[in-house]
Amino acid sequence: MLKARVLTALLLLPVVLAALFLLPSHYWAWSTLAVTLIGAREWAAISGYSRFQSGLYLLLTLSIGAVLMPETSRSIELPIYVAAALFWIVLAPLWLRNKWQGRSPVIMALTGWLILIPTWLALVRLREISPGLLLGLVMVVWIADSAAYFAGRRFGKHKLAPSISPGKSWEGVAGGFLGVSLYGIAWAAWDDSAAPFRSGLPGGLLLLWLLTVFSILGDLFESWMKRVAGLKDSGRLLPGHGGILDRIDALTAALPMAAVCLFLIKY
Repeated sequence: MLKARVLTALLLLPVVLAALFLLPSHYWAWSTLAVTLIGAREWAAISGYSRFQSGLYLLLTLSIGAVLMPETSRSIELPIYVAAALFWIVLAPLWLRNKWQGRSPVIMALTGWLILIPTWLALVRLREISPGLLLGLVMVVWIADSAAYFAGRRFGKHKLAPSISPGKSWEGVAGGFLGVSLYGIAWAAWDDSAAPFRSGLPGGLLLLWLLTVFSILGDLFESWMKRVAGLKDSGRLLPGHGGILDRIDALTAALPMAAVCLFLIKY
């Protein structure tokens, strides 16, 4: 499994980096919307939709994306990010704490859009500010996840949420924070794209720790929804990784929060 994960990552990484740094903004927006639609299809499967309902959900998601193309959506982006932030700060923790099933088709549709649409907008807007900034923020999430994985395997004894994601441990969380801290110090010191998050070392690290917390929450939320649906992975698109949602679950919480932070500091 680990070999397949590494091979898939090595094959995808050059494609993602080329798109991130070379695609014109308009093509980047539509390309990431296409990925969002794949995520929406996987969310429809998690929601237990019929084929007709899944098709309708994809059509509605595409329509929302077309209306919200970033060239025309600047005036309503902040409310969308705020709605996403409220979901992750208030509703998602309550959802996990109370282990809500959330099988209502309407609730699942709205939840999917709250997860996917703000993430897509953040991917476009953060890249517009700086491709390096977006890459740096994505790296925060990847490093948190990787450091937590290896620290958990080596030291994990105290389960974080055994009924939701049995493999996660508090020791893994500590490893993730340590990895992000070291990365944040290096990023702030050597890369000008970190400027929006370089509000003095303590302040900058605090922001990155905040994103780490939400990345963990995003991961746990998707794990719970898959468990409710009786699925191991959200899809089979990426060998060794599962589906698109399995790869972006942490980003769905972290990137909209990063966008909110940038709005608040008026970057």
